[in-house]
Amino acid sequence: MDADVIIVGAGPAGLLLAGELRLAGTTAITLEKRGKPSGESRGLGFTARTMEIFRQRDILKRFGEVTLSERGHFGGIPIDFSVLDGAEMAAKSVPQSHTERVLEDWALELGSEIRRGHEVTGFTEFANHVEVSVSGPQGAYKLQASYLVGADGGRSTIRKLGSFPFPGTESTMEMFLADVQGLDLEPRMIGEILPGGMVMVGHLPNDVTRLIVCERRGTPPKRTVPLEFQEVSQAWKRLTGVDISHGKPIWVSAFGNATRLVDMYSKGRVFLTGDSAHIHLPAGGQGMNVSLQDAMNLGWKLAAVCSGKAPLTLLESYNSERRPVGERLMLNTQAQGLLFLSGPEIQPLRELIRELTQIFHGD
Repeated sequence: MDADVIIVGAGPAGLLLAGELRLAGTTAITLEKRGKPSGESRGLGFTARTMEIFRQRDILKRFGEVTLSERGHFGGIPIDFSVLDGAEMAAKSVPQSHTERVLEDWALELGSEIRRGHEVTGFTEFANHVEVSVSGPQGAYKLQASYLVGADGGRSTIRKLGSFPFPGTESTMEMFLADVQGLDLEPRMIGEILPGGMVMVGHLPNDVTRLIVCERRGTPPKRTVPLEFQEVSQAWKRLTGVDISHGKPIWVSAFGNATRLVDMYSKGRVFLTGDSAHIHLPAGGQGMNVSLQDAMNLGWKLAAVCSGKAPLTLLESYNSERRPVGERLMLNTQAQGLLFLSGPEIQPLRELIRELTQIFHGD
């Protein structure tokens, strides 16, 4: 065997899984098709449960000083979490690129092996191991391990090669995300609902402004070319009347509200974790955080089984524990999407939920 576990994908979930395995003495090789980290901010900050995980593994201090927040929102409706005595508070405005650097450093210090520029092209499962075909800088080769984990995102190669059913709904709208320098915009941290859609503004370090733009324009066509900042700035002007075309884009991306969840998080010796198992509207900053929590749950279980400290049946609990979380994630993000991105027909529901949260807060 080349390793106990082969991990495909060196995003936050794959890196946390790699470190968690090494922490328990389990060998792992992480394969990432990109030659270097993307450097994109993408997911921002940590939810309360992720903060707990990072404290448990003594990782949180590696991020330096993080800004905590007692305030949040659900579909644009403000929520005050300070009413929860003793609850861990969320951290805000930590770019995903920084999270990946911290997790990669931690995993490497523990002895993890991370191979960048190595793309999985196939795998074959046997009774006692999995054989993985890889295309690397020096050509094609094969690896063998007891288990294979796909942590390779929403377009997961491992999910497709493993024929995991991935039912759900197609996108009915499109949302633009952009990190831009050189803008002077008022913060709209929980978003602003406008007649034609929704906009959100958040400030990041290094004079970077995070923009989120969503127009209510019907079902979007499938993109054949990458999103350009010009399209983002035009949508922003249509919604707000403000010209931001002078800004310097650092990163732009388009997302839909497609919602899909695999039938099972594992098949035999192959497991899926993070976005490879679930895709959804990026509402409430939950995608990266739930992915990290998936990886944590799977990591210690794989390590315990590989070391002989736990029976094979322990791995069955990964699906039984994490898939219900995925189901709840689908429900949560779909509900937020309705509240946030729908038109005036949803306003009575927004007002009712706002009143209920005020009762909960004791206002």
